[in-house]
Amino acid sequence: MIVLLLRLYWEFLLIGMFSMGGGMATVPFLFDLSQRTAWFSTHAQLADMLAVSESTPGPMGVNMATYVGYITAGLPGGIVAPLGLTTPAFIIILLVSKIMNTLWQNPKVQGLFYALRPASVGLIAAAAFSVCAVSLFSTENGLTLHWPSILLFAVMLVAMNLPKLKNLSTLWFIAMAAVAGVVFHMVD
Repeated sequence: MIVLLLRLYWEFLLIGMFSMGGGMATVPFLFDLSQRTAWFSTHAQLADMLAVSESTPGPMGVNMATYVGYITAGLPGGIVAPLGLTTPAFIIILLVSKIMNTLWQNPKVQGLFYALRPASVGLIAAAAFSVCAVSLFSTENGLTLHWPSILLFAVMLVAMNLPKLKNLSTLWFIAMAAVAGVVFHMVD
């Protein structure tokens, strides 16, 4: 069990070091992790993890790390994995806060931050494409469209852009999608 917890910490420490741009930027790393380990093996499990992580309070990356840690090693894993994910950010914030005031005027530092922006956008775009592929396509009988998901996507897209519903809280749309998902699952 100790070896598993150390591995969880290490894997999420690496994800935390290299995923810039928030929770969605961790998704490509999680796809890689799922292929290298047996902790979660199907794309459906990854889609479930994304759904739970996006609909629960807190940072999405931390929620996903907690989810993977918990399904892998129970409560200790649910504690160790998010600690691994957040350790690099904690250390970097400590270091940066000490030296940022003096370095911010340096053009190379400004260039570094400027270069990180498109890298973050690329990671988030890759995550968005991965989520769309997992959510809208089924691989049970080859690669086919998953019509209930496409219908739900289209309804939510239209509903979120209707003038009367546009100002509605995002929580209502999440609740509507959850109810539709349960109904689709019961019919399926």
